[in-house]
Amino acid sequence: MMPNAPILTSAKVRLEPLTQKHATDLAHACQDGKLWETAYTFVPDPQSIPTYIATANDTEDRIAFAVIDMATNQAIGSTSLYRIRPDVKRLSIGYTWYAKSYWRTHVNTECKLLMLTHAFEALGYQTVGWCTDIINTQSQNAIERLGAKKDGIIRGDRIRQDGTITDSVFYSMTADEWPQAKTQLEEKQKRYE
Repeated sequence: MMPNAPILTSAKVRLEPLTQKHATDLAHACQDGKLWETAYTFVPDPQSIPTYIATANDTEDRIAFAVIDMATNQAIGSTSLYRIRPDVKRLSIGYTWYAKSYWRTHVNTECKLLMLTHAFEALGYQTVGWCTDIINTQSQNAIERLGAKKDGIIRGDRIRQDGTITDSVFYSMTADEWPQAKTQLEEKQKRYE
């Protein structure tokens, strides 16, 4: 049975179920850096945001969130729990993007702390995974900073927005590794206070 879509809140970020009410904010957010032009990650262009939201919510094993900046109460990006496998207590975190002005800020740390705490502590899952493009070293570095371990590379795994076939790098974290990773994330979070 799929877990329910929660609202997850910290002092600076709120993750709430993604709906069409977020479309206008997200159209503005993706224009901050023209993120849809990035070949190695999928970010919708402003006109396709409503379709992006509908697809995210129609995907059976995905819970999509709008990332809300608590200071402005505006949606600044999106992230998801997906590949949710209740039978083996495993899920992945992905489909993550933020307006470029929020890169390398508190936002990613806050979001991942909220999502990992929910996955491991509220849901009792055993493994959380991530997947990123082989050339997306920025994403790989961010995942590694969370404390995730590199599982390997799957060659010819997916198609980029530009139609080219690419390799994927997979990472995971287990429930046993979570306490140490949580401590590190909480320490990192304090630097943004």
